[in-house]
Amino acid sequence: MTHTLLDDLLGETRQRLGPALDTITLKRAVTGIFFIGVELDNGCCGLAATPIKEIPAAVCCSSSLSALPSPGKLRGRPVTDVLEDLAPGASPMRRAMAIATLNALIETLWRQDGTPAAARVSEGDAGQALALRPGERVVLVGAFAPYMRAFRKEGRDYRVLEMDPATLRPDEMPHYAPASDAPQIIPWGDVLISTATTLINGSLDGLLACARPGMRIALVGPTAPMLPDPYRARGIQVVGGTRAREAGPLLDLLAEGASGYHLFEKSVERVNLILD
Repeated sequence: MTHTLLDDLLGETRQRLGPALDTITLKRAVTGIFFIGVELDNGCCGLAATPIKEIPAAVCCSSSLSALPSPGKLRGRPVTDVLEDLAPGASPMRRAMAIATLNALIETLWRQDGTPAAARVSEGDAGQALALRPGERVVLVGAFAPYMRAFRKEGRDYRVLEMDPATLRPDEMPHYAPASDAPQIIPWGDVLISTATTLINGSLDGLLACARPGMRIALVGPTAPMLPDPYRARGIQVVGGTRAREAGPLLDLLAEGASGYHLFEKSVERVNLILD
């Protein structure tokens, strides 16, 4: 069976933490409107996007409680239990909680071992790290509003693969393509920039399989686990993720409904892995 990107990210994390992994538990977990955040008992924190649109029934229907990641039973839970929800078949909310936990474990590795030696690390927006060239055509997976604004200003040709066209403005719709058109749209581009939420819905590996040789690829968003080697093996050049400064204040903000605008450069740092 072919390993997915998540399989390899988890495998490297398990290998590097070794027996210590079995001793780590959750200290706190918050499911915010925009992000899920977890704090481990070692003080490290991780984020993942909240996949609200993928579970509309869970907000009101008691029959959908299984979609939620065990409310009231998370504090003190071994992280190895939570990581089981990375497997196929887990609900989007459970998988997002598991990815946030994985990200907190990877933050543990950064603090334990320092900056990854296998990549250059920069701060700030992943788009700057990717350094788009004049004339390059871009395929966006996800309606990244800041990127689309920048592309319009510079007259760049781009396409947006998006599951919900309502997230695009009328003047952006000429660039829209349904997510189901990925096999035809992705090879058209010179650069592929994907939201890391594709790790939650399990679509990322299929999207990467559509990329043609020579395409430059970036994965962007707080959901992205920050370990370089599994990405390099799949031809990804830039991974734009985040690191939490302090878990407590960050989770407090999430509990109050904070979005990225409330978090970036305040409670979290935007960090890029550049894989040459």
